[in-house]
Amino acid sequence: MQHRVTIRDVAARAGVSAGAVSLALNGRPGVSEETRRRITEAARELGWSPNLAARSLARSPQVHTVGMAISREAVTEGLDALHMALIGGIQSVLEERPCSLLLHLTASREMEIDLYKKWWQSGQVNGAVLTGVTQDDPRIEPTQRLGMPVIAVTHPDLSGPFPAVWTDEAAAITEAVRYLAVLGHRRIAHVAGPARLGSALVRSRAFEAVAAELSLDAHRNLPTDLSAHQGARATQELLAAAERPTAIVYDNDLMAVAGLAAAQELGLQVPRDLSIVAWDDSDLCQITRPGLSALSHDPFAFGSEVARCLLELLDTGRAESRVSGTPVLVPRGTTGPPPHRP
Repeated sequence: MQHRVTIRDVAARAGVSAGAVSLALNGRPGVSEETRRRITEAARELGWSPNLAARSLARSPQVHTVGMAISREAVTEGLDALHMALIGGIQSVLEERPCSLLLHLTASREMEIDLYKKWWQSGQVNGAVLTGVTQDDPRIEPTQRLGMPVIAVTHPDLSGPFPAVWTDEAAAITEAVRYLAVLGHRRIAHVAGPARLGSALVRSRAFEAVAAELSLDAHRNLPTDLSAHQGARATQELLAAAERPTAIVYDNDLMAVAGLAAAQELGLQVPRDLSIVAWDDSDLCQITRPGLSALSHDPFAFGSEVARCLLELLDTGRAESRVSGTPVLVPRGTTGPPPHRP
């Protein structure tokens, strides 16, 4: 675990008193230029920066600042639509106390790791929320070394040492596939997210498990980048097969809408020829015609639970992983029985 570099650490490296370090680093008189140079060099070598949170706490000891970094990689994987509601839920809980959310967009996972290090060592944050978790996520080990309190938004199998808050996605996709099977579908496909993304991994495993349990005649699991373009391409590939699926479950609303358009361009009618189920019951699902059957959950309430879990960790030093709801299937105009085949 890496501790925050303090003035005492800088003083020990430079061979001076803590008072001299304070004078030098705050630009005050009382030390020679040579001593000031030696202290500045020691601070730079140790990676010292002012503890902004400590200064704030001196004025208001109840203040917490929660850090949340979102990489552009995660945004391109289709997570941006959910982040706004998630952030709103987190903020709603933080506003109940003198707490604030420090939000930052980074260009890569590597830059996100550097940002966490900077935030923690400078005392800008008291804890953080880790989103867009992947299998063997490269952020977990270096963040753990920092000793920073972290809540991971993912299934606990992927959260490493951190408490996790997650929705029961495995139960949700199992419900969707069973619902389609009850309607009579025996050939069901899953257009998933990136194989390394935690949520896509959980959903794909659950899809394969329920397909085996129901002994479906045929099932396929196609990973994508969660974009509309790849959602359409995956749909075209599936529908070009000799034994094409009669139902498809998509990992987000954008791909489901693109899949709907792709099916219609091929002359298929939904749901007469193809049933469609989307994740995340967004406004897009409801305004599309026909309206998309969707797995619905409340990302705002989910964000609120994430914030409560983190505040518990900050207040008591420990928090238990917890599930925050299960998406519920809302049938609309894109699901029905499979087409009759003589």
